[in-house]
Amino acid sequence: MTDFAEARLNMVESQVRPNGVTDSRILDAMMAVARERFVPRALATVAYADSDLPLKATSARALMAPMTFARLVQLAAIGEGDRVLHVGAAAGYGSAVLANVAGAVVALEGDGELSSALAANLAGLPNVTVASGKLAEGDKTHGPYDVILVEGRIAAMPKALLAQLKDGGRAVAVCGPGEMAKACVWTASGETTTRREAFDAAAALLPGFEAKAPAFVF
Repeated sequence: MTDFAEARLNMVESQVRPNGVTDSRILDAMMAVARERFVPRALATVAYADSDLPLKATSARALMAPMTFARLVQLAAIGEGDRVLHVGAAAGYGSAVLANVAGAVVALEGDGELSSALAANLAGLPNVTVASGKLAEGDKTHGPYDVILVEGRIAAMPKALLAQLKDGGRAVAVCGPGEMAKACVWTASGETTTRREAFDAAAALLPGFEAKAPAFVF
């Protein structure tokens, strides 16, 4: 029988902390949230593995590896009173972690099956709002946001998401055309945003954020 508490401790001490995550709020949050509750039952015993975990057999949706997710959260420099939009919240693990770090979290999911699990899993968290819609369009209703965190790899950050940042707000995601990409942070300043590559990262492509095919003119 798996000792999930020990597995959670090993995840933090062997995967997360050694890879430069020093924010005690993030470490404490990842110790507090039972990751095994947010994955398919058949994968519960490997919930703390240092890899993305598939969430559905019929799609490419995956739960981001703990180390990558933790480093993204730290990159976002979330303040205790910040409002965070979590794009691609899936079954809610990342949103539950963020709820322990931020002031308020909007958990956005577009997949119907995952949305149902998301709402059930986060029902007891008073500072989390569950929203449904197209991920690349964000959620204007509950914005603007201090931070937007996209859980998954994207080809490019949609302008629609950047437009929902407050002045000085940050958006973070793994960005690039292949599995080995870069963790990037976009910072809003007035009507412009700047992009900075922070570290190498790997993550599963988030559906809806694929590279657009070039337009041909004949």
